[in-house]
Amino acid sequence: MTAANQGKHEQKHWRSFQARDLAARLPELVGVPVLIIGDVMLDEYFIGDASRISPEAPVPVVLVSQERLLAGGAGNVARNILALGGRPHLVGACGDGHNSDRLRRTLANEGLETSLITLPGRPATTKSRILARGQQLLRIDHEDARPLSAKEIKQALEVIEAKWPEQRVVIISDYNKGMIGKRLLQGIFDIKKRHSNPVSILVDPKETHFPLYKNVDLLTPNTKETGEGAGFPIRSREDLLRAGAAILKKLRSPELLTTLGADGMALFSTKGSRQGQELEVMHIPTLARQVFDVTGAGDTVIGTLGLALAAGFRLPEACILANYSAGIVVGKTGSATASPDELKEAIETLAGPEIEYWL
Repeated sequence: MTAANQGKHEQKHWRSFQARDLAARLPELVGVPVLIIGDVMLDEYFIGDASRISPEAPVPVVLVSQERLLAGGAGNVARNILALGGRPHLVGACGDGHNSDRLRRTLANEGLETSLITLPGRPATTKSRILARGQQLLRIDHEDARPLSAKEIKQALEVIEAKWPEQRVVIISDYNKGMIGKRLLQGIFDIKKRHSNPVSILVDPKETHFPLYKNVDLLTPNTKETGEGAGFPIRSREDLLRAGAAILKKLRSPELLTTLGADGMALFSTKGSRQGQELEVMHIPTLARQVFDVTGAGDTVIGTLGLALAAGFRLPEACILANYSAGIVVGKTGSATASPDELKEAIETLAGPEIEYWL
């Protein structure tokens, strides 16, 4: 084994060892503030059994036995942070029409601290899912995704600036439902310039807004979004490496975390060197025991990642912790969260991830 390969082997072993030590640091997440800005929605679930076909049309009849209401979108990011003991504050927008009262009650019932801008004449963004025997049969959406007005953007920025001084991490959860746009993002960047406290801006992106994310600290796209952000489809590891490098160069951002579904996640980092900027890519394989439902897994990743970074975890440690959280929630139905006890049990019983360095 060459000296270079020996160094990489030792680094790989060290990363795996640190993952097992993360359980002891979970109490550090308690009470840590995180500001979430983004599209808030209501996740509605009708759960039952489908044992016959309708006589009216060739479709299954679902006999509903359970209904669930959960905060979705940016609300689900906040739920994940709260579940781990963090102190999220959610800045979003909500209409005053269909389902708006239900969304506000759901956020309150889940114990989330919110600042919601009222959008007159609009429904609450709602995703209604019909499930039978654990399988989603249909999703029905209600939304009005028009951009916020100048007045509404000003209201949101006033709240964001008031909350900014106590933050170390701000998460932007972009579902392209009207909250996130050029003027709001520019206002957020201006707030960052006006304040002396160092704040990392993390973005769960939407492909249509990629050009607006310049100079953010970290993005968390999935594989499809990474390809769309780079401008070409990803069919291989080589495509992924090329796409990640292209996005970092285009957006002038230092880090990118691409979630790879069953293949885990890849962390792209630029670091200074004598030759200029050097790219490092760390692959973290999935830690899921079973994959049952990937709904909301991206919210879990950015929520756990943001909370860990706000608590002082180093970026690779925060990514590994987010990987454990994602492995837990994909084994549940619907938009789910991971509890500290579940996270601790997963870290202590599962083998640490075998980290690879692709670059």
